[in-house]
Amino acid sequence: MQTIEWTDMADVALGGAVLGAGGGGDPYIGRLMAEQSMRRQGAVKLVSIDDVDDDDLLATACMMGAPTVMLEKLPEGTEVLRAFERLGQLLGKPVKGVLCVEAGGLNSTIPFQVAAETGLPLIDGDGMGRAFPELQMVTFTLHGVSATPMVLADDKGNSVVFDTISNHWTERLARSCTVDMGGSALVAFYAMSGKTAKQALVRGTLLLAQRIGQAHRQAQKDKTDPREAIIQVTNGVRLFDARVADVERRTVGGFARGEARLIGQNDSRGDEYALSFQNEFLVLERNGETYLTTPDLITLLDQDTGQPVPAEQLRYGLRVTAIGIPSDPKWHTPGGLALVGPGYFGYDVEPRSLDTLPVRREA
Repeated sequence: MQTIEWTDMADVALGGAVLGAGGGGDPYIGRLMAEQSMRRQGAVKLVSIDDVDDDDLLATACMMGAPTVMLEKLPEGTEVLRAFERLGQLLGKPVKGVLCVEAGGLNSTIPFQVAAETGLPLIDGDGMGRAFPELQMVTFTLHGVSATPMVLADDKGNSVVFDTISNHWTERLARSCTVDMGGSALVAFYAMSGKTAKQALVRGTLLLAQRIGQAHRQAQKDKTDPREAIIQVTNGVRLFDARVADVERRTVGGFARGEARLIGQNDSRGDEYALSFQNEFLVLERNGETYLTTPDLITLLDQDTGQPVPAEQLRYGLRVTAIGIPSDPKWHTPGGLALVGPGYFGYDVEPRSLDTLPVRREA
């Protein structure tokens, strides 16, 4: 077990933004919510799934919606707690631990608030190892875990309970409801036993997020390159330096969709890149050819600060360094690619992983 203090949340949030692969929502919002709860209620106990009993009931908490909406529509603060409490009532059995749905972005920090307010331990791991835009895109789905019963709560006091025939239907119905709730809502779902979680979880990702933040902070203190520090901690690959030449984005069906065009700099001078996103960065092209795709992580870092740049903050003239981070091996299985590969998102390209890069630029 490891104790996470409220002062640690800045590191966790930065690491979550890196693992968000451009999406997952602004972790700063979740960081503030978690810090407030942890300062009032005390530190959070972060435990390994191996220390959880097989019969223990675990449940997942997160925020759902378009990241661009979340920038302006802040949570009231109690929605996720109401959703989590209601889920426990529906299950008729006490929840013994809190799970994280995705290691990236806002949802890497929301579970810390729930753990602080409930006094429950938080399990070190998540259902993605990164961020993905849809609720069924979790390793829990690959292991047959149902997303429902699920409780969706908004800032006005409304809550909705879902009982669906599949996790894809959960996503579809909950997304429509989230749009009606103003584009964002808080969710409690994916309840499972400790035994199931030991098979389905992507392990160690919350501590990884903290280590990423620590490495970035230490590099700044030592006046070394924080981008290289992040690459080392994540076992990532430096892809290219570039300047953002154009960004097209729109909010459609509760998602932030679009494409950015980047002009290569330094060693990549003369190259042009196209980066397509749906909340997260999903497909990267170099000079008109597919270069890297989901499920591996495509992350942009500010060249000057090493801070991660989410899709909603891309703007003309911004100088970025693109890095690739390997995803959990579960996502490179046929079932994983069917769920989160480029084809699912409507891109008519073959999956390209870091292992198949035409040029692998090691850190």
